[in-house]
Amino acid sequence: MLLLLLRVRPFPSLIRSIPPAAYGNRSMRLNNLRTLFLGQKSKHLFKSFPFPFYRSLCSAASDKYHFVNGHKMSKAPTDMSPWPAFIDERIKLWDKLKKEYDAEIEAKESEPIEITLPDGKVHEGKSWRTTPFEIAERISKGLAEAAVISKVNGVVWDLDRPFEGNATLELLKFEDDEAKQVFWHSSAHVLGEAMERYCGGHLCYGPPIQEGFYYDMWHENRTICPEDFPKIDQIVKAAVKDKQKFERLEMTKEDLLEMFKYNEFKVRIIKEKINTPKTTVYRCGPLIDLCRGPHVRHTGKVKAMAITKNSSSYWEGKADAESLQRLYGISFPDSKQLKEWQKLQEEAAKRDHRKLGKEQDLFFFHPLSPGSAFWYPKGAHIYNKLTDFIRKQYRRRGFTEVITPNMYNKKLWETSGHWQHYSEDMFKIEVEKEEFGLKPMNCPGHCLMFGHMPHTYNELPFRFADFGVLHRNEMSGALTGLTRVRRFQQDDAHIFCRQDQIAEEIKQCLDFLEYAYEKVFGFTFKLNLSTRPEGFLGKIETWDQAEADLTEALNATGRKWALNPGDGAFYGPKIDITIQDALKRNFQCATIQLDFQLPNQFDLSYFDEKGEKQRPVMIHRAVLGSVERMTAILTESYGGKWPFWLSPRQCKIITVHESVRDYAKDVKKQIFDAGFEVEYDEFCGDTMNKQVRNSQLAQFNFILVLGAKEKENGTVNVRTRDNAVRGEVPIEKLLAKFRRFADEYVADTEKAEEWE
Repeated sequence: MLLLLLRVRPFPSLIRSIPPAAYGNRSMRLNNLRTLFLGQKSKHLFKSFPFPFYRSLCSAASDKYHFVNGHKMSKAPTDMSPWPAFIDERIKLWDKLKKEYDAEIEAKESEPIEITLPDGKVHEGKSWRTTPFEIAERISKGLAEAAVISKVNGVVWDLDRPFEGNATLELLKFEDDEAKQVFWHSSAHVLGEAMERYCGGHLCYGPPIQEGFYYDMWHENRTICPEDFPKIDQIVKAAVKDKQKFERLEMTKEDLLEMFKYNEFKVRIIKEKINTPKTTVYRCGPLIDLCRGPHVRHTGKVKAMAITKNSSSYWEGKADAESLQRLYGISFPDSKQLKEWQKLQEEAAKRDHRKLGKEQDLFFFHPLSPGSAFWYPKGAHIYNKLTDFIRKQYRRRGFTEVITPNMYNKKLWETSGHWQHYSEDMFKIEVEKEEFGLKPMNCPGHCLMFGHMPHTYNELPFRFADFGVLHRNEMSGALTGLTRVRRFQQDDAHIFCRQDQIAEEIKQCLDFLEYAYEKVFGFTFKLNLSTRPEGFLGKIETWDQAEADLTEALNATGRKWALNPGDGAFYGPKIDITIQDALKRNFQCATIQLDFQLPNQFDLSYFDEKGEKQRPVMIHRAVLGSVERMTAILTESYGGKWPFWLSPRQCKIITVHESVRDYAKDVKKQIFDAGFEVEYDEFCGDTMNKQVRNSQLAQFNFILVLGAKEKENGTVNVRTRDNAVRGEVPIEKLLAKFRRFADEYVADTEKAEEWE
């Protein structure tokens, strides 16, 4: 009926004729008609409308949407207007090439295939047609909705990308580490889109990181600051609302150079790093970017995102390159998860090791020696206890500690390859016209030690441990508390063994890690095996055997572990260990790395049963990693509430009356002589209750209250920092408890059963 009216009446009079009761006021009538006529099929109607009215009708749409080359996208109030011209040009080329690519895929011959699930069930499909998402929907709509990404034949794969042949299929949810990385990578693209739409900057790199993601951007004259975050967030929300599909396209180098000609940084990547006939780009909404992928299905999956901070960076991390702006973010598939994460960040701020280090008199930094910590006595106590713990384990596990020089002639570093690849990060010194470098790692020195004397097969393995001081020339802007320093020590050890000893040595290394991380420090940890990359050095048979040995050792732990194909170093496969602290944050501290190349470069050998020279295998391993960094992690994980064996404040003596001061001094001496940390403020004028409270706030593990009764009985009255009262305890029993707490690395001495 309405269409009939349109044919016979002028449109403005038609609007006036519509009953107000049906459409509300005139403004509401306009909005309803805009909604009715802005559909694709109704565009022809407007050709006959008076231009002023057509403009009025379209302006409302332009307030809410962008129309780019026929694509409708939600507009945020903070969007640039108009968008940068390169967005429209990029999309035009995409549409042309995508049409050709889709036709090419459509033309591929489709054949019946089998898709095998982890439980052994087989689903039928068609090559180049059936997608992982379709298989997920067959199993369960809920599973399909919850899946973040798939793995096809062990490789992460877009849910909407068709299978190309028979395949195995895994469906990964956000809880899986690989899915998290994909989710955060997709979120980085959403952030990158918002950055382009907000200020027209040129995007550089935007990877996922251990927790979240970032995007680097170059802008000629605009600086992003925290006040811009809410404005960028509005654009993020618009992109998420649109549920923009992530689409994949393979492009030639020539087409890539044409598409990204506006962005000097992308052009560099294309020219310098792409050496294949084609590479992939991904699109979501107006953003098109160089990317290997894969990605989530659409931007609507990113239901909760927050921009967390900004910083400056350099192109590819080179200090002499262009300065870039970096925005960091975090995202989750559920807003509740974001709120939980934000609460943990608030707690983390309270536990910041730099804050607690100052409050507890542990360490400080000084501008006259940037990146090198000054350790107060209480901080040095923790530092030494950590290294003592490792030393005791070394003795039990067959390691021998060595001491090596801090400085070497550059010839050593040239032999090891570090001079060619790492010299910019070394401190260099000229001595008598010869160039030397402070050591940034111990491995070349240990190679010299092993090679200095002949060895036979029955002497192996050699396990050299070293706490030598290391120096790395980190940029001053990158220095961060104890987590990024210039001077540090590691519990560094290198094992020289025969090929047939690899599996057993790795098992022992993993046992060491499990004991330290779980039983002593209270961390959980995950294991990842990284196998040979492209461009690996050495014989493929050697790599195959080494990877089999590592797999055997990992399986022997009974723990779940993940495979990172092609992520190993060029000189050997490795096991990466990621720990999770009390705040559910992940850190990589330990690594177990096989090395076939350093023994070659230093021409190391041993004599086998036949008296013939053979090449040993070298294993790099550490548990703490940097002692400085581990101290930072433990400070924040414990929140400054140190377990008794590590604590620099194990007990505090408080007297109720000056008449028992001599007894207090005697108790202090007994505890001190037994090797424990004890304090007694003889002339403190505070009340007993205030002294107890102050001692608890200072995180003394135990407060020992002494009065006339305790003096008479030869006891102390014990309470904990969490105010659990243990009552009167004889001195000998107290010391016996303390010895057990220290020797057994008891994590929680607050428990009542520890005092039974």
